[in-house]
Amino acid sequence: MSPLRPHRPLPLATPAGVEVLTRILTQGPIPRVEIARRTGLSQAAVTKAVAPLIEAGFVTDQAAAPVDNAGQLAMVGIGRPVSPLTVVPHSVSIIGLKVTPTALIGVTTDFTAGIRNVSHRALPSTDAQTVIEQLTDLAKELIATLKNDAAVAGPVIGIGVSVSGDVDERHGVVRDSPFMGWREVPLAELLGRRLKLPIVVTNDVRALTVAEHWFGVGVDADSFAVVTIGSGIGCGLYINGEVVSGAYGVSGELGHLPLAPGNLVCTCGRRGCVETVASSDAILNRIRKSTKQPKLDLAGAIKLAHDGDEHARESFDQAGEVIGSALAAMVNLVGPELVVIAGEGVAEYDLYEDRMRQAFGEHAFGAAGDCRLMLRSHTFDDWARGAAATVIRAYVRGEPPLQR
Repeated sequence: MSPLRPHRPLPLATPAGVEVLTRILTQGPIPRVEIARRTGLSQAAVTKAVAPLIEAGFVTDQAAAPVDNAGQLAMVGIGRPVSPLTVVPHSVSIIGLKVTPTALIGVTTDFTAGIRNVSHRALPSTDAQTVIEQLTDLAKELIATLKNDAAVAGPVIGIGVSVSGDVDERHGVVRDSPFMGWREVPLAELLGRRLKLPIVVTNDVRALTVAEHWFGVGVDADSFAVVTIGSGIGCGLYINGEVVSGAYGVSGELGHLPLAPGNLVCTCGRRGCVETVASSDAILNRIRKSTKQPKLDLAGAIKLAHDGDEHARESFDQAGEVIGSALAAMVNLVGPELVVIAGEGVAEYDLYEDRMRQAFGEHAFGAAGDCRLMLRSHTFDDWARGAAATVIRAYVRGEPPLQR
């Protein structure tokens, strides 16, 4: 089976089929009876939806049945061993690409968003034409790795690309990305011409939220938020059964809430944004200036703060105060049960965690303060995996550009 084949249609004829496959993909291995219980469908309807997926090789019921405490096969009904359904990971392959101002990160994944191959590539500039050429080369490199693994890698169904900023996901246009210096770049169209594959372009934080929804903490959560802290600050929201996109494609811009001093100018051109105080770049620049060490890197700034430097500690405290206040504002508005605070090295920012939690507690209203805050470090590979997850979601749901 050639990984270059651009599309392998899923045999899903009804919304019930989509729901059943989604349950198997995100919660499997899972018995038919449990899918019926969670979806409200009859077991006969579940079996009808699953049969063509098994026949086409997307799903299998051959996983080992669980055993009870006595070592016997678990039973459903009388004399019927459980046959849990699970997705066949290698039935398809997906490519995920993450764009940053200095590098491109690419991964190949299977149908469950499990990473198979990783490739990083430095960017000589943020010029859109240059980045598109580099993305094309990186995607072709990753496709070649799949060709070499053709025995265990299914056909490529699409390529996901995640970029910071305001992204029109439906049309694949990057409307405004301050970090990249892009405005109105038709990224999906330009890449699609070169690669002849479906291209899904999305905001990077939203892509990370999709990955958490389908394959991470969101699988068992009714509502959650993902807040990312790095050169910028972003927020993805999962509320009422869906990742929030916003009426105009913009939502969750936590980093641009006006909670910082108004004399500070953000990279977006506005004043007083959270990012002007709480992004890693803002923290580092402030410590460089206050300590008169213009070549200091972030690791050095963290060490200074841990060693008790007054200026460095103050910068992290101020960041924690503003982040905690921003989190409280978001939680007061939408009420998620969990907030995952993620980013490259975010777990090392223990310097502001106490102040962040204190500010959150001071400003969270009533029971909103019960929302759990979880710090978790992410790598750039995780961002690229998020882009791949958006392709998987579009593929299962039959959304553009992977309509059935």
